[in-house]
Amino acid sequence: MVSKTTGLAPASAHFPPDEDAVDDPTIDYPSSDGEPMAESDQQYIPLTNTVSALRVRYHHRDDVYIAGDMLVYYRMNRTDVSVAPDVFAVFGATGNHRRDSWLVWREGRAPDFVMEIASRATWRRDISEKRSIYAAMGVREYVRFDPTGRYFTPALVIERLDSDGNYREQPLTEGADGTVRGYSAVLELEICVLPGRELRLYDPATGEWLLTHQETEDARRAEAAARQAEAAARQSAETALLQAEADNARLREQLRLLQQQPE
Repeated sequence: MVSKTTGLAPASAHFPPDEDAVDDPTIDYPSSDGEPMAESDQQYIPLTNTVSALRVRYHHRDDVYIAGDMLVYYRMNRTDVSVAPDVFAVFGATGNHRRDSWLVWREGRAPDFVMEIASRATWRRDISEKRSIYAAMGVREYVRFDPTGRYFTPALVIERLDSDGNYREQPLTEGADGTVRGYSAVLELEICVLPGRELRLYDPATGEWLLTHQETEDARRAEAAARQAEAAARQSAETALLQAEADNARLREQLRLLQQQPE
């Protein structure tokens, strides 16, 4: 997880800068700042599960781009000014192709959705400097999740950008089983924190949980095993039928021979 945020700016800043700025195509924007992706499994697992679940959900849409721990550059010609959201989603992207980084002025838009997963090294920046940057960029929804319970309560915060460019916290509900739910209008999904602080995504339109990478792999393997079992059963049935037909033919031949013997 990239824990370093450079070029911090107040919420009143505007990105990209003035329209008369000229993009220098010779500038090389690094795809990494050398920081580790995550401090622990408590960060890594919800990060990778959320990215993979969203990619599966939107795989058929070429205008939706999902990424995690990727550098987002928001000031033209500045390689020292970037943030790296743990998870982000862009709706209206110009193609769902692979990228090394996201350059806001070249892509023509900032992320619509950002999620940050709290850690000891990052949580203070997540609730202050990064929050201001995302608001200034026009990120419509900003979600923070604390997988440890050490940094903020409740473990989930969903904020939505209002018409004045300020984030407004959205309501959460808690079920009888202890599951905390909040609605993402951008994703049209419920973001849920299960007991044990497991982060999951739920589709209220279908009434189904979005599968994690492991669940998707398990389902694929189960489907493949079921197909193999069905093929084996079909082959066994066909073999049994052929054997039965052969036995019947042999019995008919024996009966014919018996009928031909003199009394």
